[in-house]
Amino acid sequence: MSVSEIGNYSADRPSDAALSRWQIFEVGLVGAKYLLPIPVLLIAWELGARFGLINANLFPPPTAIARALSDLASTGMLWRDVSASIIRVSVGFSIAAALGISLGLLLGRLTALARYVLPLVELIRPISVIAWIPIAILWFGLGDKPSWFLIALGAFFPIFTNAYDGARSLAKVYVRVARCFGAPRWLFIRQVLIPATLPHIMTGLRIGLGTGWTCVIAAELISATSGLGYMIQLARTTIETEKVLAGMVVIGLIGFAMNALMLLAERVLLVKEPETN
Repeated sequence: MSVSEIGNYSADRPSDAALSRWQIFEVGLVGAKYLLPIPVLLIAWELGARFGLINANLFPPPTAIARALSDLASTGMLWRDVSASIIRVSVGFSIAAALGISLGLLLGRLTALARYVLPLVELIRPISVIAWIPIAILWFGLGDKPSWFLIALGAFFPIFTNAYDGARSLAKVYVRVARCFGAPRWLFIRQVLIPATLPHIMTGLRIGLGTGWTCVIAAELISATSGLGYMIQLARTTIETEKVLAGMVVIGLIGFAMNALMLLAERVLLVKEPETN
């Protein structure tokens, strides 16, 4: 290749910034095709309801659900219920995270203590959160407290299990090195145990947050006077199916956003180490 050809090739070649923008656009196009079933389903649903192929009373068309969402948002009821549910999840999830991580790491390092505690944990784990609703109401009455309890209970087990597995899988060489250097317990926990188990902890937190979000809806269906679950229950009693489905759409969107935020937090916190040749 001659010098002039090299110059022409360099002039015609897109810059790194343009190439990067094209790659982002190309990745976006590839990812967008996987979302194609969603509009297809919505169009089919809308046409089926309008032409009588689907019972519009039981399955209101997407346009009716959108109108119901708009009405709920304009009156302020939607934002009140969304904020109530998110606050309840935040409190219950924080309790579950604090207890699950601390107990999981503790039992993961203290095998003798784990032999006595794990059977109790495994005995309570299979009990559905729904089965705890009557007990939660008897213990805490109506309001936010039973919801906090149910959310914390539902989110605790995945957080605890992953933290426990992470602590159990800690390489013994790390422990021996820390002991050789005489590292105090607090330094071992901060510099060795938590960084090594962080991938397991983040996985448990992500699963626990999703579980807690489903638990708050179940709790609000019965023991609350606000929140998305309460909104759905109220719409059911008045046979406003479009509002029931609108509430379900909001629940799904918020749950999707929560999972996306946890995935982003994982990418930020779990920085990959550079590969060595």
